[in-house]
Amino acid sequence: MIKDAVRRARAESPFLTLLLDREPGFTVRLEQGELPCLEEIAIDDATMPVMRRLRLERRRLALLVAIGDLAGAHDLTAVTGALSDFADRALDTAIAAAIAERTPDAGPTGFAAIALGKQGSHELNYSSDIDPILIFDPATLPRRQREEPEEAAVRIGRRVVEILQARDGDGYVLRVDLRLRPSPEITPIVLPVDAAISYYESLALPWERAAFIRGRAAAGDLVLGGRFLDTIRPFIWRRALDFGAIGEIRGISRRIRDHHSQGQAFGPGFDLKRGRGGIREIEFFAQIHQLIHGGRDASVRAPATRDALARLAEAGWIGRDEAKAMTAAYTLFRTIEHRVQMVDDRQTHHLPTGPGLDGVARLHGLKDGAALLDLLRPHVASTARAYDALDPDDEGALSQDESHLEEQLAEAGFADPHATARRIEQWRGGTYPALRSPAAREALEAVLPGLIEALGSAPDPQGAIVRLDVMLAKLSSAINFFRLLEARPALARLLGAILSHTPTLAEALGRRPELFDGLIDASALDPVGTVETLAIEMRGETGADYQALLDHVRRIVGEKRFALGTQIVAGVSDPLEVSAGYARVAEAAIRVLAEETVAEFTVKHGRVPGSELVILALGRMGGGALTHASDLDLVYLFTGDYMAESDGEKPLGAVLYYNRLAQRVSGALSAPTASGPLYEIDTRLRPSGTQGPLVVSLDGFARYQREEAWTWEHMALTRARTMVGSPEARAATEAVIEGVLRGDRPKRDVVADAIAMRAEMAAHKPPAGPLDAKLSPGGLVDLEFAVHVVQLTRHAGLTPHLGAAIRDLMAAGLAPPELIAAHDFLTRLLVTLRLVAPDAQPPAQATRELIARALGVADWDAVVASFAATRQEVSDFWAAVAHRGDG
Repeated sequence: MIKDAVRRARAESPFLTLLLDREPGFTVRLEQGELPCLEEIAIDDATMPVMRRLRLERRRLALLVAIGDLAGAHDLTAVTGALSDFADRALDTAIAAAIAERTPDAGPTGFAAIALGKQGSHELNYSSDIDPILIFDPATLPRRQREEPEEAAVRIGRRVVEILQARDGDGYVLRVDLRLRPSPEITPIVLPVDAAISYYESLALPWERAAFIRGRAAAGDLVLGGRFLDTIRPFIWRRALDFGAIGEIRGISRRIRDHHSQGQAFGPGFDLKRGRGGIREIEFFAQIHQLIHGGRDASVRAPATRDALARLAEAGWIGRDEAKAMTAAYTLFRTIEHRVQMVDDRQTHHLPTGPGLDGVARLHGLKDGAALLDLLRPHVASTARAYDALDPDDEGALSQDESHLEEQLAEAGFADPHATARRIEQWRGGTYPALRSPAAREALEAVLPGLIEALGSAPDPQGAIVRLDVMLAKLSSAINFFRLLEARPALARLLGAILSHTPTLAEALGRRPELFDGLIDASALDPVGTVETLAIEMRGETGADYQALLDHVRRIVGEKRFALGTQIVAGVSDPLEVSAGYARVAEAAIRVLAEETVAEFTVKHGRVPGSELVILALGRMGGGALTHASDLDLVYLFTGDYMAESDGEKPLGAVLYYNRLAQRVSGALSAPTASGPLYEIDTRLRPSGTQGPLVVSLDGFARYQREEAWTWEHMALTRARTMVGSPEARAATEAVIEGVLRGDRPKRDVVADAIAMRAEMAAHKPPAGPLDAKLSPGGLVDLEFAVHVVQLTRHAGLTPHLGAAIRDLMAAGLAPPELIAAHDFLTRLLVTLRLVAPDAQPPAQATRELIARALGVADWDAVVASFAATRQEVSDFWAAVAHRGDG
């Protein structure tokens, strides 16, 4: 039998042929029918470098194990045991050598390797890597002077890997995979033992629990390794089986059963390890039952798969015939897997296709590939049936297997399924803090199928998944967010659209995921209410303290702004109405927070008799047409005598009183709280700009506007609108503004000033991109300049709302009719792009379709053409106004 095994090895295995040629001493004996003992692989030469010695010993082992296996002299237990024992010894030797090289007088203490996977269960493959977890004890690890234990441990670990894995003409010792440690992308390759214990006791994932069924201290400081395993044993073997544990078991089950639909049909190319009815299904069949019953029945805690099946059958947890069938299948599958790996020393599990299948069959002693398939077929079928019966109701789950997951993602619509699968695996692996708790992972798994389906059907699946990843990275908790999506599948589709199109809203969700809660109510996609109804909602329950009110207003404003942006994404609202909605929300917030801040301020400082605060809005806020990104241009005034004094416990002069009060109001409107920021406040349009006080009296404001203000300040005044003040104060303020706009101001060349200002603005603030609806030539700024010049020179159309002013000017014959459509188009474009393309660059194709829909045109070409035509119309009007020169 030995001679025949050598013949088959030379005929079908290039790798074994190479070994036979390189080990002539063994080969002569093998060709004579003698199988040397495995102990003879050891090389007793202290002068030989450890790396070379281990490589040569591994080469000898590979030859003798293979020939003994092919000849039937070694059964599967002997083969895997010999391979595993050598791996343990090699790993132990590498650890001792790595420590001795750095600290020659120290022993190999404080550093241990925990073997997982097939090494841990003494079932190592013929051509397998090892998957240890390396741990160290900072108190006992040998290290050099002034070297931190963590640094020493990592250096030792790197040297261990190098000793085992580096290749030269003699080959290599073992491939080493350290990715089974916790969060391998961010953790060092060697973990402090206490940190490792803490992780496995509180944060470990379901698959890690299953992995430690086969864990054992294999090399290095075995006492340290044993203490670690003893400490985490309750994590592996839980006495109580709750619903969370059942969910974990189902998750483990999915990792295998998902291959049911993977295209791994039995035949040439079949994956002996991962295919349906293959090795992994047998291993997981055993491990699932061990997880279920091992917490209370210690007899089933066997690391090796066949031992586990036998003990489960003995304890009555599985049928004896079932265990017998799976054991036979496992033995056959592993044996044929070894044949496949013996051909070229490759870590492969696939049956070859073409002539290679016949070669593997002949290596096993069969006639051809067809005979090999006939041998395997009934075992594959019986294993698949038994495994499928574990969880028959789990259709539709998102695969835990990377290759199948990629297939599912490709079918769902993701252009880069590999990158998407990596992101999902990171989520499942608890990369982000929000995903590390068992409850969070359970919620993630529950929502993933529907979420991926929704994102896959989104306009930009790849962009959506990237933005979702960014969002998840920022969350402190994701449980409620996932549960909401699970309960409301339609919201998952809406989320896909938001993430596909709007980085602005996606970023807002990343900061405050609870914003999404506001979309539960279908009315969230309706236009927002009036300023009065919004103010009532923002005031909330009476009696709330000031800080609670600040938080409450921020929550309401955030939800309303988010919902308004979502209305554009969903295509249910005109951007013009959304723009007006943004302004109503802001006005209500200004009104409520100003009232409450005044009330809070008066507790200590009282009120100034015969005086009150007035707040003016200018710019887009004054015009009642904000975007999602607009700041608020505010001017603070006060009525009454500026020489007066407040009547509170701590009185203040009127000027100081209102400057401090205005600072408080600005803070209430802008300062971040636990519920986030609110608005950016810009007060530079106040009299004398940044050189003047924050607040001036109404009389001072009137005097400044009538005697000192420049043309640009009067242009800004055309958009002024009172936000806060009593009816009397509002009337007085508006009378001042009306008088100034109708000519009670210094005589200036308005047209020349406006032309100079626009040129200076163009020089210092060019368009952000080709789609800048505001700053591009012929954009909204040019339109505003032209309208404001006509308003100031003709004293007509004096309303702060730009669209209404244009209509009034058109009715008076001072503006062409097409200017109304131009204003509406540019405003819709600005409001939409602030959400979906804030850089004013042409967006992705799917978002272009959204923009076209929002603008009410057929397609992107129509958007570009309409933008060009509109800009030309505005430019013509601006040129005509400038040409008249009648300021």
